[in-house]
Amino acid sequence: MPVHVSVENQLPEDLYRAMGLFISEHPQWDQYRLVQAAIAGFLFQQGCKDRSVVRHYLGGLFRRNDCPASQPLV
Repeated sequence: MPVHVSVENQLPEDLYRAMGLFISEHPQWDQYRLVQAAIAGFLFQQGCKDRSVVRHYLGGLFRRNDCPASQPLV
């Protein structure tokens, strides 16, 4: 099981509002997934080649919770 570390951060209010709006419009995302994808994306785009970072980056891009396995993909 992966180890998780809690992080506390202060965000500018407008960025926080934008994050909340995005999450309300995309219910398959939550604040944890969004922050993880953002950090992994930043690190990957800055040249980080660590396999776990790349895995989190790609997982953030392609994970879909809104498509249950029992539903056929069209």
